[in-house]
Amino acid sequence: MTLSDLADMAARIAAEASRIPLSYFRAPLDVIAKADQSPVTIADRETEAFIRAELARAVPDHGIFGEEHGVSGSLTGAAWIIDPIDGTRSFISGHPLFGMLLGFLDAGRPRIGLVRMPALDETFLGIAGGAATLNGAPIRCRTTRQLTEAILYINEAEKILGADPARFARLCQAGQTRRMAYDCYPHALVAAGQVDAVVDCGLEPYDYLPLVALIEAAGGVITDWAGAPLGLRSDGRVVTAATPELHRELLALLAA
Repeated sequence: MTLSDLADMAARIAAEASRIPLSYFRAPLDVIAKADQSPVTIADRETEAFIRAELARAVPDHGIFGEEHGVSGSLTGAAWIIDPIDGTRSFISGHPLFGMLLGFLDAGRPRIGLVRMPALDETFLGIAGGAATLNGAPIRCRTTRQLTEAILYINEAEKILGADPARFARLCQAGQTRRMAYDCYPHALVAAGQVDAVVDCGLEPYDYLPLVALIEAAGGVITDWAGAPLGLRSDGRVVTAATPELHRELLALLAA
């Protein structure tokens, strides 16, 4: 199967899987706290189980790494990475900006990135060396090159504030417009040309690796806070920017 074939398959599986969280959305749910105190629901687990079953049927020789059910097979070759509900706290509080993340890796390198927003019926899809789309229509990052002109999203603001108040203060003074947010949607909005940059932290591989091919296919830049490429062992601190110039300015601000 070509990357394009795999991307079409991923989009189909994600669309079909969306019915599961939507069937539980804004309904009474039992919420379980995991070891790290992050919440998980039956919707998270059923959604990932469905995606894994579909992948196992379509590409049985591919490895799988999911947030809820761990690793199956090998991640050294062709493999998929899944976050069934990115933003469980949004999901359990009735907020529609929870997402679904699905990425394809080849020898650890992100090659396909998909962000599905079930409540919005939006699918963002990027292929390495190819195009980025939103519901099949081409999308592209903005061309903003200066932070003073940028729309900046600060994800996980309380974590950044708690870890480094001075750095947080610098971020709060950066950009033309700032928004505090969470999860994958701000990154997808960079790919769609709606905002210019996102600073994020506290992420796991299934949170950030599915974003990489999407952002890069849309012409943007996504790395860790040191400017290094993202991989399975990155530290979970992420910068997404529409242009290399804007990305460099954000890295300098974070390092100051």
